[in-house]
Amino acid sequence: MKAQTKSTTSILPFNISTTTLVLVLSFLHGIALADDHVHHDTNQKFLQCLSLHSENTFISKVIFTQSNSSYISILNNLKQNLLYASPEYRRPQVIVTPFHVSQIQWVLKCARKRGLRIIVRSGGHDHEGLSYVSEVPFVMIDLINFNQIDVDAEEKTAWVGAGATLGELYYKVSEESNNLLAFPAGVCPTVGVGGHLSGGGFGYLMRKYGLAADQVIDAHLMDVNGRILDRKSMGEDLFWAIRGGGVASFGILVAWKVNLVDVPSTVTVFTVVRTLEQNATQIHHKWQQIAYKLPEELVISAGLKSVEGKRTMVAIFSAEYLGGVDRLLPLMQERFPELGVRKEDCQEMSWVESTVYHRAFNAKENLNLELLLDRLSYAKYYMKAKSDYVREPIPVEALEGMYEVLYEEGGHNIYVISFPYGGRFNEISETATAFPHRSNKFHLMYYAEWYDDEESQRVIELDRKLYDYMAPYVTKNPRATYFNCKDLEIGRNNFGDNYTSVEEASVWGNKYFKNNFKRLVDVKTKVDPDNFFRNEQSIPSRVRHGIRKRNH
Repeated sequence: MKAQTKSTTSILPFNISTTTLVLVLSFLHGIALADDHVHHDTNQKFLQCLSLHSENTFISKVIFTQSNSSYISILNNLKQNLLYASPEYRRPQVIVTPFHVSQIQWVLKCARKRGLRIIVRSGGHDHEGLSYVSEVPFVMIDLINFNQIDVDAEEKTAWVGAGATLGELYYKVSEESNNLLAFPAGVCPTVGVGGHLSGGGFGYLMRKYGLAADQVIDAHLMDVNGRILDRKSMGEDLFWAIRGGGVASFGILVAWKVNLVDVPSTVTVFTVVRTLEQNATQIHHKWQQIAYKLPEELVISAGLKSVEGKRTMVAIFSAEYLGGVDRLLPLMQERFPELGVRKEDCQEMSWVESTVYHRAFNAKENLNLELLLDRLSYAKYYMKAKSDYVREPIPVEALEGMYEVLYEEGGHNIYVISFPYGGRFNEISETATAFPHRSNKFHLMYYAEWYDDEESQRVIELDRKLYDYMAPYVTKNPRATYFNCKDLEIGRNNFGDNYTSVEEASVWGNKYFKNNFKRLVDVKTKVDPDNFFRNEQSIPSRVRHGIRKRNH
């Protein structure tokens, strides 16, 4: 968002002479210059530390400072949210694009020694930009080169580098298994595997197989001391925490080992759009009552969107069924006849083709699988998201009240999307992983997307207004939300390196993790007591002094 310009007199609560004002501003400018000098000095010492080890690790070839000609392109390539592309947000002092874990180990060692924060980027899809911006000086480790995927189709497992994307994983699994294996995760193919799985990860296979995090059976994680830990050496508590609790609080994820799942050679997809004149509201209300109870082979998502320039809405129902259309149609007629799905609405394809279909907003043509391997050519935009969980159907009257918010100027930029739970997803205990939201009927996200920065303030405020309006109809005590739908407006840690207590962090922590938050704090305190791995919504340590800064 563009900063608003104010006159000097409007921000001073007293009269002040011009001479005094000049002296004050000069003094403040001197502080700023001194602060810049400190940051520059820290940066130079960090680079000197790395240079001592460049011969053994070739690390000089993967370091990009702000003066490097490639710095901006590397930074912006995976900066998915244009909201945080503005120069007002702090850029990394240094970007490192490692090829080997030894290079990460030296970055970690030198950053700790020089008091620099480390931020790790896997795919760049953090909604609040926390994988590429920070309010304090930091080094960004971009894991784009850690994208190796090794599939064992016979054992139905895969090792996946933290820098691989979901699209790359889907493509490789399908290729190695002759379209008979899949991996249950999200819809967007450019999302990075590292962060997505650590927060949960759900999509059109979740009612059959659960979350992406539920499929993780091993991991390679670098701890604060630079050790590479697997499941056995990290212990079950830490292994539990990084599946659903977000890995960024605990270390640097290098790779996941995951189970792959069986899929039929043919799946069926459809997308049906209904207007208010076609009873969209009543159909959506019926969807809320039955979607979570349908056979686990069928997932139907439901979206609501206003039409730009008109006081009307459309409801968009997108589905995936693990089987052929001849089995799907009788099921729909029996369980959800109100939607009126016809054979011509449906399309049969392989599972991997369905991942392109859903990403392309239900394109019936050009299901080019190579799109799954393209992480750079997708359009970027401004975005903001907030989310809720729902246990009881939202009344028709409440839906109509939601429409009134979406009819306001800019409301057409907000897409209200719901995914049903149930099936295998709800059978798993809320304490099996750090992801606790198993007992809900569906997840609700207010996803805003726009292309003009001039609209930013209006759209964000409207998204917030919609979130506030929905409070009576969603979970309470806490009002739960999904960690992968990051939202700093629900609470955040204290600014900079100021200590955040467990009580303070529980304001947002309980919303993401419910009763699992306390266990996450226990794990954090054990594995990273000095709170080196931290950001605006990282799990706090119980050790009050936080990071121990080193000046040598």
